[in-house]
Amino acid sequence: MKLRSVISKIEERIQIHQAEDFDNVGLLCGVPDREVSGILVCHDALENVVEEAIDKSCNLIVCFHPIIFSGLKSLTGKNYVERAVLKAIENKIAIYAIHTAFDNDFFGVNAGICNQLGLKNLKILQPKKNNLKQLAVFVPKDYSGKVKEALFNAGAGNIGFYDECSFTVHGNGTFRPIEGSNPFSGQQDVRENADEDMISVIFEDYKKGQIISAMKMAHPYEEVAYQIYSLENDNHHSGLGMYGDFEEPMEEIDFLKFVKEKFGLEMIRHSDFNHKKIKRVGVLGGSGASGIRSAISKKCDAYLTGDVKYHDFFLAESKMLICDIGHFESEQFVTQQLFEILSQKFSTFAISKSIEKTNPVNYFI
Repeated sequence: MKLRSVISKIEERIQIHQAEDFDNVGLLCGVPDREVSGILVCHDALENVVEEAIDKSCNLIVCFHPIIFSGLKSLTGKNYVERAVLKAIENKIAIYAIHTAFDNDFFGVNAGICNQLGLKNLKILQPKKNNLKQLAVFVPKDYSGKVKEALFNAGAGNIGFYDECSFTVHGNGTFRPIEGSNPFSGQQDVRENADEDMISVIFEDYKKGQIISAMKMAHPYEEVAYQIYSLENDNHHSGLGMYGDFEEPMEEIDFLKFVKEKFGLEMIRHSDFNHKKIKRVGVLGGSGASGIRSAISKKCDAYLTGDVKYHDFFLAESKMLICDIGHFESEQFVTQQLFEILSQKFSTFAISKSIEKTNPVNYFI
């Protein structure tokens, strides 16, 4: 299977367009028309991981963190990024990163953390804003089904865990063809009354181009009458972080012991105890101090993340237990998640999990 086909299959499950604007996701290096012989899944595509891919005859590395994050002005091997990329290029190994596309996925990084903790009633902590739009298009009644099907096939009408969602209003439209027109029905300079449906669907903004194109292809009119509105609704099925509830609350010290065991931690940095039980827990894999206020607003009793700075701990203000379990440690289940996703997608070539250490943080206890 060619690399471009493999990427297409991956993106059926992990929508790369969910990534944050600052991120650098997708194919970082590699030739799309090259055949894929094997895939190595890892957290960070460092030089030792590229060497592992060579040893395992894998010519595609699917990584969580993008090894190329900002622009490269040269490739001379002067730092760890350039050495990894050079080795990959020299050995014809492609690198594909998912990072915040998987962070924002409802079943992604943060769902993995919540599942490890056994949390129930999961919800997105920081839903994506300003990425939903509504399309209203006017269609001759006899073509309503055809246009609606084209919209659905292009990805319109997906709302949470439902698809093919739409609303149709029947009415009467008017138009008058003038010089230069080639009307589907009616005569030039004569007002036409048309039996029409107004089809309304919601879609995520990154799908706009493909949806408009599909709509016009299926529509019989020379000039399609349609409107697009930006919605203020939050997208509650895509966004950073997640929160959920334990079936039974536990004491703060018992909670910390539980987390330490579940994540195999040597230590946990945390804010002052509030002397109340932990029932609702918020999580955000990686550097998640930005989610502290959101977790408090969702009435979380505890919040798990990484890279919490000194002053961030003050934000707890006796309302919530803030726990810094480490950047890598909070994302440690990603490799297994990706391995399972890719194993389901591809059965014709080997999928391997990297066994190389890539966490740059060490602890002296």
